Amino acid sequence: MPYSEMLIAPMRGELVALGAKELKSADAVDAQVESAGTTLLVVNSVCGCAAGRARPGVALALRNTTRPDTLATVFAGADIEATARARAHFAPYPPSSPSIGLFRDGKLVWMMERWQIEGQDAPAIARQLAEAFDKYCAPAPQ
Repeated sequence: MPYSEMLIAPMRGELVALGAKELKSADAVDAQVESAGTTLLVVNSVCGCAAGRARPGVALALRNTTRPDTLATVFAGADIEATARARAHFAPYPPSSPSIGLFRDGKLVWMMERWQIEGQDAPAIARQLAEAFDKYCAPAPQ
């Protein structure tokens, strides 16, 4: 049974306030992930490491000069079909939440799993995200 929207609304709202596009169906996930450009896809969750590490880390990372074209999110335990599809796109990484994947032109180019999120604070997560943004989101040299 999915989480109550009333329970998770504030947690959803943190990423939406940063400009995240909520993906609530498998088709929406496919369309976003497979689009041209770069997409940071966050599997959000109710756990403490999402609240204290992942979401704040994403917020800090988005201050970086180079950023993905799109920030998108699914909510584990609520957007069941969309989360399953996001996790399929994260393969071969095992399902975990929270988790963060960076896609470029439909291909997963960088991944941060729950075990990596749990072991770091938000500023450390932000630094790694910013490094990934600089590497994969910068325009190609002319």
